[in-house]
Amino acid sequence: MFKGSLVALITPMRADGSIDEKAYADFVDWQIKEGTSAVVPTGTTGESPTLSHAEHKRVVEIAIEVAKGRVPVIAGTGSNSTEEAIGLTRHAKEAGADAALIVTPYYNKPTQEGMFLHFSAIADAVDLPIIIYNIPPRSVVDMSVETMARLARHRNIIGVKDATANLARPLHTKRECGPEFCQLSGEDHTALAFLAAGGVGCISVTANVAPRLCAEMHTAWQAGRIGAAMAIQDRLVPLHDALFAETSPGPVKYAASLLGKTENRCRLPLAPPGEGTRARVRAAMTEAGLLN
Repeated sequence: MFKGSLVALITPMRADGSIDEKAYADFVDWQIKEGTSAVVPTGTTGESPTLSHAEHKRVVEIAIEVAKGRVPVIAGTGSNSTEEAIGLTRHAKEAGADAALIVTPYYNKPTQEGMFLHFSAIADAVDLPIIIYNIPPRSVVDMSVETMARLARHRNIIGVKDATANLARPLHTKRECGPEFCQLSGEDHTALAFLAAGGVGCISVTANVAPRLCAEMHTAWQAGRIGAAMAIQDRLVPLHDALFAETSPGPVKYAASLLGKTENRCRLPLAPPGEGTRARVRAAMTEAGLLN
């Protein structure tokens, strides 16, 4: 089972908009050395909507090459086209990924039955562990606990990245899907509370720039040092706020640029963060002890 602090990796880009493969490889290696327990390339934070298929596949391959089995690689392979998702998931398996993170189909607005058939088709087509990514604010649809419980019966569907921020949800998911169903938070602010409600980890945006602090928070929780975990949580709250002051990953890529990890560059239609957001990110990074 995946657990602890997992990172939803940014995709470093050069000033001309091309992917900076060296910066990305160095970034993955740094994450692992800082204590991140698994890396997740080509998710929303990795700007998957604006990556070409060739870029998407290469980003996954680099993460696997750099990880070298030190930590699991969970490749984002979702799409609102079932066939496209199958193709990306098949590539992830062939490249050596440990699992796939597959978002609920966006824009098409499938019914619960449509979502069930979509995920079942992918799980039937590719023998790879699948984590459902349920993020209603971005995909519009919200997979119900009942639908998730139906999918959890499939041997290849092993868990969920829950970005609903509904802390009653993991309680009901655990009852319906069982205690072995891997529940990972997809929302940094509620990560610790999610653990208390039955979760085992968080696929984090903030871990891009505070990997050691995020890892230490989860380690403290797992060791029963609740006060220490809460102290780190309190330290990170202003940073969580700043990194979501505008549409992610704009602010977190700016934060990473302050650490020298990437250019302050997202692909359109995401605009560079505004002056106020940049000042807020810098102040939060300084307060958290990440900048001098």
